[in-house]
Amino acid sequence: MVGLSGLEKFSHLEDKIYRTIELTKSLRQENEGLQKELSLMRRDIGNVLNEKERLETQVEKLLAERDMIRMKVEAMLDAVAAVDPEMAEELR
Repeated sequence: MVGLSGLEKFSHLEDKIYRTIELTKSLRQENEGLQKELSLMRRDIGNVLNEKERLETQVEKLLAERDMIRMKVEAMLDAVAAVDPEMAEELR
């Protein structure tokens, strides 16, 4: 900047200020976009966690139902074995 007049220095400073303003605007817009994206991701994570919990409950219910059916089938096989042991062996 050697040999620059006062007006040239001022013009150079003015350019820097406008570039800084544009950069600030750009960064604010990017930040707003990222904040919106973060908000959507947090909502999606909440939905995924709720769905996970619902599915875990459903799996537990189905496993309990399976165990109950297994016990009933075993009881029926035991009843058949008491009546006809040969038929019970064929069923197992």
